[in-house]
Amino acid sequence: MYEFSIGWFFVGLIILVAGVAFLKWYQVIADNLGGGVGSYDRYRLWALITCALGFVVMVNLHTMLLQWFFGMLFHH
Repeated sequence: MYEFSIGWFFVGLIILVAGVAFLKWYQVIADNLGGGVGSYDRYRLWALITCALGFVVMVNLHTMLLQWFFGMLFHH
């Protein structure tokens, strides 16, 4: 059952903002932390995944997805 949570909304919003910042400066981050031009696509992919995760947490769907996943694993 879906239940909206203000706390998870703000946590998801923080993750989403971090993902957007990561997406904006992925080239600088890849140059300083990664292998440079060869890793631009990989860093951009992780930035997009971070944005998607932030959105899922923001609308509180992560609890439903985790309950579904662990219910499939441990259901007798």
